[in-house]
Amino acid sequence: MSAIAAAPLTLFPPLQRGALTTLQVNLGYRCNQACGHCHVDAGPNRTEMMEAATLALIPPVLSARGIATLDLTGGAPELHPGFRELVRQARALGVRVIDRCNLTILSESGQEDLAAFLADQGVSVVASLPCYLQDNVDRQRGAGVFERSIAGLQQLNALGYGQAGSGLTLDLVFNPQGPTLPPPQLQLEEAYRRHLDQAYGIVFNHLLALANMPIARFADQLQRRGELAAYQQLLQCSHNPANLGQVMCRSLISVDWQGQLFDCDFNQMLRLPLAGQPPLHLAHLLQWDPAAAPIAVERHCFGCTAGSGSSCGGALR
Repeated sequence: MSAIAAAPLTLFPPLQRGALTTLQVNLGYRCNQACGHCHVDAGPNRTEMMEAATLALIPPVLSARGIATLDLTGGAPELHPGFRELVRQARALGVRVIDRCNLTILSESGQEDLAAFLADQGVSVVASLPCYLQDNVDRQRGAGVFERSIAGLQQLNALGYGQAGSGLTLDLVFNPQGPTLPPPQLQLEEAYRRHLDQAYGIVFNHLLALANMPIARFADQLQRRGELAAYQQLLQCSHNPANLGQVMCRSLISVDWQGQLFDCDFNQMLRLPLAGQPPLHLAHLLQWDPAAAPIAVERHCFGCTAGSGSSCGGALR
């Protein structure tokens, strides 16, 4: 982590979008888990799901904007009934598809063939595993989650995920247990790699270290414990301007389950619309190129630039 400055910024610096390379789509808030750090407030009782008409717009938008990557998230995106057909259509266009997978979905009833489907389609899997120790994972995500996550990783490995030369990418995601910044990503990755291989025979490609955003469920927890202001101060004091050029919002647009556009997934959860624009729908991307547009920023954005930086792709430095 970078040294803490004496006088933290109070306003996040202005940002401008570059070329759009990634469409990140939240297919709905339904999930088979209810994790304490979840900024989406997803869970088994959520019913929000993207309608078929909105889902059908995604492949044409990918083509119209020449988008290279479709990043599918939720909730558990795999629970959307249109998930698999959307994946097939995007892959037929030559678009890279990322599935942000919580691993336990692989052992849910009705999803027994999910891992094989992902491998067959060449989908990149970004899998949540906030620690390599069972007690820490179960404390954050629920009893039994670690054991099911390990089984899911072993299932993916058996299909070639994470294996050298397979072309099937398996990245793991780390989140801190509380209001702290992630440790250095490369050092933590080596610890994950060593422990998971020795204890379970698991291999993976990369570890992505993400800071917890002070919004939604995590912010509520911090507020109840009287820690929210201190965590926000930590993020602001740890701001590293070198990370501004690589933050995800410069090349990504976020789409919510209703098809509304946002500058990032976090802005989506805060209902913070695109900067300088009226509310826009996914259909606007058929004609509108968002390159060079300003990006809506607020205090939570310091979570992406603090220390080594944090984004959907892990540390920025």
